[in-house]
Amino acid sequence: MSRALAFFAAAAILLGVGLGAFLTLSRSGDRFAQCRESAIAGGTAEIGGPFSLITETGERMDAASAITKPTLVYFGYSFCPDFCPTDLSRNAIVADFLAGEGLDVGQLFISIDPERDTPAAITDFTNALHPELVGLTGSPEEIAAAANAYRVYYRRADDDPEYYLMDHSTFTYLMDPEHGFLEFFTSDAAPEEMAERVACFVNAR
Repeated sequence: MSRALAFFAAAAILLGVGLGAFLTLSRSGDRFAQCRESAIAGGTAEIGGPFSLITETGERMDAASAITKPTLVYFGYSFCPDFCPTDLSRNAIVADFLAGEGLDVGQLFISIDPERDTPAAITDFTNALHPELVGLTGSPEEIAAAANAYRVYYRRADDDPEYYLMDHSTFTYLMDPEHGFLEFFTSDAAPEEMAERVACFVNAR
C-alpha cells in the first residue's frame, strides 16, 4: 500500500469517510467548542486510552505518567525517512513557541516498529530532534494496543529484513490528562496555525 493510500485509509478510520458521512461532534456544553476544527466518528472519547510501554531508559510508563499536561502525541518509527522527523520537528517548533508564550506542552513519540526501535534506538532518535521529546516503545502486542486506542493505522510495507519501511497514519494528537483527546493535526498543518490552535485549547482548560 502506498503512503498516500495509507494516509487516506487512516483518515477514513478517524473521520468516518468510509461510511459516507461525517458524524458531527455536539457543541453543547463543550468548553473547547471555539477551538475545535475536526469531527471524530463516534466522538472524542473514541481517541486515546490506557497503555503500558517502555521509555528510553528501559522503564515502564503508562498513559497517566506520560501525559501529565497537554501533550502532542505522535506514532511513527525511527527509521522513517520523511513524515516522522518532519512532523516531530514541526511539533517541537510548536512546543518551543508556546513555551515562549508561557504555555507548557509536552511531546510524546510512540514507536510502531518494535523490531528495530529498542530503547537505545529511541534515545538516539528523540535526542536528535528535541531534548524534551519523550520516546516510548514496547512489545508488538503493547504497541498494537496503544495504536488501537488511538485508532492509528500501521503495517510493514515490504519484506526487506533490515531496511523495511512502515506504512502508517501521520496524525499528531493533542491529549490532556483531564479532558483526554482534544484535537488532531495533519502533517500539512503549519507550525504557526498549529501553535494558535493548541494555545486555544490550553487556555480553555
